[in-house]
Amino acid sequence: MTGSMRGRDTLRRWTRAILLALAMIGVTAGFAAAVPAFGIQTGQTCNACHVGGFGPQLTPYGREFKLGGYTLRTVDFNAPISAMAVASVLHTQKDQAAPPANHFSTNDNAALDQVSLFLAGGVGSHFGGFVQTTYDGVSQKFHWDNLDLRAVTTASIGKLNLVLGAGLNNAPSVQDAFNTLPAWGYPYTGSALAPAAGTAPLIGALAQNTMGLTGYAWINSEVYLEAGGYRTLSHSALDNLNVEPDSPGNIKGVAPYGRIAYQKNLGDWNFEVGAFAISANLYPGRDSSAGVTDHYRDLGIDGSYQYFAANKDVYTVNARYTNERQRLLASQALGLASNSRGSLDDLRIDASYYWRNKTGFTVGAFNTTGTADPLLYGGNRTLKPTTQGVNLQIDHTFFGKGSPIGPRFNVRVGAQYTAYAKFDGARHDYDGTGRSAADNNTLRLFLWAAY
Repeated sequence: MTGSMRGRDTLRRWTRAILLALAMIGVTAGFAAAVPAFGIQTGQTCNACHVGGFGPQLTPYGREFKLGGYTLRTVDFNAPISAMAVASVLHTQKDQAAPPANHFSTNDNAALDQVSLFLAGGVGSHFGGFVQTTYDGVSQKFHWDNLDLRAVTTASIGKLNLVLGAGLNNAPSVQDAFNTLPAWGYPYTGSALAPAAGTAPLIGALAQNTMGLTGYAWINSEVYLEAGGYRTLSHSALDNLNVEPDSPGNIKGVAPYGRIAYQKNLGDWNFEVGAFAISANLYPGRDSSAGVTDHYRDLGIDGSYQYFAANKDVYTVNARYTNERQRLLASQALGLASNSRGSLDDLRIDASYYWRNKTGFTVGAFNTTGTADPLLYGGNRTLKPTTQGVNLQIDHTFFGKGSPIGPRFNVRVGAQYTAYAKFDGARHDYDGTGRSAADNNTLRLFLWAAY
C-alpha cells in the first residue's frame, strides 16, 4: 500500500470512528436530559469536580463528593444513567512487528476505543456509587469495567469531623480520590493499539479480576485512612464478564490492602502526601500444581499539588513511586522464572497547566526497572524489564461550564505523544531483532465525549 493510499484509508477509519462515537453519545443524549448522573445530582458543572472541566482528575470538591459516598444531592431525584465514548487514531514511528489486534494494521490505525455506560448516583444520604460496563472497540466485545459502591455515615468526636465508609470495588485504587494511584493516574485515556511495555507492579494488574471490601475514615477533610482486602473472582465469573480469567493469577486467600493520605487546603492551592500497600500470594495463571505460591508486596508513596489561580488557570503535579518485592517460588517451580526472588521499581510523575481550566498541556515521565531474569523477561535481549520515557498531551474541553444541549454533555479533543528512551530492557535492539525503543514512539489523536 502506498503512503497516499494508507493516508486515505486512515482518514476514512478515523472519520468512521468519530462519527460512531458521536452517534453513540447522540443516542444517549436523546434521553439524557432526564437521566443525567453526578452533574445533575449535585447541580454542578464539570469544572466544579474536575481539573480541566473533564474527568477523571478531581478537584478538592470532587474528592469530597467521592469520599462522601457520592451522596451529595441538590435535586429530589435524577435517573442515574450516563455514557461515554472514546475514539482515536494512532501512528507509531515504525510499523509494529505484527498487527496489535485482529482487523487492524501494523501502523496508522483508527478505532472506537470504547463506549461505556454507567449506572451512577447516590441513594439517600448513606449509599452511592457507580457501575461501568464497556464495549471495547479493539477486541470488539463487551466487558465489565470499574465498580465502586459505598455505604457512608458521618460522626463527630470532639473537634474531629468524620466520614466513615465501607466500599465494594473491583480494582485496588479505583476507590481512591487522588489521581496518583494506577486506577485514575495519568495518562487518563489510552489505546490498546499502542505499543506498551510488558511489566508493571501488581497493584495495577488486579483491576477488574478481583473483588475487594475496604473500610475508610475521612477525618476533618484532611486525613484519609483505609484498609481491606481483595479476592480473585472465579474463572467462570470472569469468563462471563469477558475479563481475562488467568491474568495475573489466582489470589490464595485474601490480599490485604492499606492506604493513608494527608491533604491540606490552603486557599487557592492544596497538596496531598500519602502511602499505599498491597500484599498477595498468587498461583500464577491459576496453576496450583507446584504446591506453593508467588508472593508480591507492593509498597509505595505518592503526592499531589493543585493551584487554582484567580484567572481560572489551574496547575497540578502528581507523583507515585512503587517498590515491589517478589518471591517467585511457584513461577520458578513451573519454569516461568529463573530467580526465586526479584524486585520491581516504578516511578511516575506528571505536571499540567490548564488555561482558563479548559485548554491543557501535560507532561509525564515514567521509569520502570527491576531484577534481571532469563525466563521472566526472556523476550528481552537484556533480560530486564526496564522501560523509560515521557508522555506529552495537549487537550481542549469544550463544555466544562455547560453545553447548549444540557449541563451534562461534554467533549474533549486532544493529542498525545509517547516517546521511549528504553523499552523492555534497552534503548537499541531490545528484542534481538534490531528494534529500538524509539520505534515505539506513538502519536495519538483522540476524541472523548460524555453525557
